[in-house]
Amino acid sequence: MTRRSSWLATPFVGLLGGLIASAVGWPLPWIVGPMLAVICIRCTGWLIADIPHGRKGGQWIIATGIGLHFTEDVVQQMLGHASIILICALLTLLLSFVGVVIFRRSGNEPVTSFFASMPGGASEMINLASRYGALHLDRVAASQSMRMVLIVLCVPVLFSWGVPAVPAPERLPVDWGWLAILFPLGGLIALGWQHLHKPNPWMLGPLFVCALAAAGLDVRTELPIGVGEAGQWLMGCSLGSYFDRAFFRSAPAFLLRVVAFTLLMSLGAAGIGWGIAHFSGLSAIGVMLGMMPGGISEVSLTAMALNQSVALVTAIQVVRFVMVVFLAEPSFMLWSRLGGMSSKEGPPS
Repeated sequence: MTRRSSWLATPFVGLLGGLIASAVGWPLPWIVGPMLAVICIRCTGWLIADIPHGRKGGQWIIATGIGLHFTEDVVQQMLGHASIILICALLTLLLSFVGVVIFRRSGNEPVTSFFASMPGGASEMINLASRYGALHLDRVAASQSMRMVLIVLCVPVLFSWGVPAVPAPERLPVDWGWLAILFPLGGLIALGWQHLHKPNPWMLGPLFVCALAAAGLDVRTELPIGVGEAGQWLMGCSLGSYFDRAFFRSAPAFLLRVVAFTLLMSLGAAGIGWGIAHFSGLSAIGVMLGMMPGGISEVSLTAMALNQSVALVTAIQVVRFVMVVFLAEPSFMLWSRLGGMSSKEGPPS
């Protein structure tokens, strides 16, 4: 099979997975269904590839829809709780050291252990790990990918089962004129940020463009029916393409520790988030979702599916992401000076 044709089946596999997940009523079916379908097919030995630029396209669509939630009233509320949002993001970052401890005690070397645990962008953490000489870059990538998939699979289901149903707000009319401006403008900003090597450009670029339009120009619109689902479908296919039988066989003990770390970090984030919401008066579900160690798009989509404080969740996730990207390197250097690199290595597992 040629490189060009290796991805041609992926859209159809993802479509089938989305239809099945929708039929069984799984939360976020158009990201979970395609992701699981692609993983299952790849684990049979048929290594269908990611759709070219599929992840970028999915992020572009999803970020556009999320950004439109940032109306002037919502932004004013977020600014009024800026200190709480900052604290939530910082505490999520600190919780990542649970993973550092777990990976170090199982014999993984310090650089791999540290950057495999940071809840930032996978590419950014892999680059930093490479810069500091990580011996197992594949484990950094595996941890980042596995954590993302676990959040996508588990968080929507758990919150859907445990949260009372909230009626969906009345749909806004689709303003095709504004969308015709915002979509290409968001793409141009993303291309510019990508050229400048800024982190996560296809999520943050369109998100900021649409948030500025919604808050500053009072743009009130939303994506047409089906467009958001198309973005999720592209994201799901992309996430699934990271996994195959070789991935799961590569280091099963390490992957089990990733599961344990993700579970512990998520439980800790949920507990701390509930406490912060109790004392601050913010939405408990919004704060807990905002502190989940997932990606901005995946966790924000969960908030949209549950009709729960999309802007609050996204704000915490964005602040956390920025903090991790800019603080991961100095945090690693400080941790190293405090003795994080000094303990003896055991056999990695």
